[in-house]
Amino acid sequence: MRDDEWSRQRAEAVRVQAERLEARQDAEHTRAEAMLREFVAAARTAGLEPEDLQVQGYGGRGTARTGLKGWYLRVDRSAGVSTDGDFYVLTAPIGLLDRLRGIRPETRRPPLVLGAGGKDGESMPLADVLDRLLPGWRTR
Repeated sequence: MRDDEWSRQRAEAVRVQAERLEARQDAEHTRAEAMLREFVAAARTAGLEPEDLQVQGYGGRGTARTGLKGWYLRVDRSAGVSTDGDFYVLTAPIGLLDRLRGIRPETRRPPLVLGAGGKDGESMPLADVLDRLLPGWRTR
């Protein structure tokens, strides 16, 4: 087999693998998005009061208002879901003006496992996180 043919085959294999990974990640995000929508509906029905979500500065350096209401998904308040069912990472570099004016974080596609790839004990399945916030939410 010639080097250029081998290189083409390897490049094709890498492309196919990347497409498969992207499709798998997209399917996981889609499942997590549906889960958050179901949770928000159950939380409203159950009367679980949303709170004002804030963004924390990196390293615990201050907070900034977001104008969003919802529920924190992590104990450290680094992730949340809005009352619209949108997922937010609630940490960012914030400056003095951000603290005064507020900041609007970007919606992110939610993971099925919060903190995946982090230190031991920092990852938790999204379903378990939502059960902690509202036990039995799936049966409501």
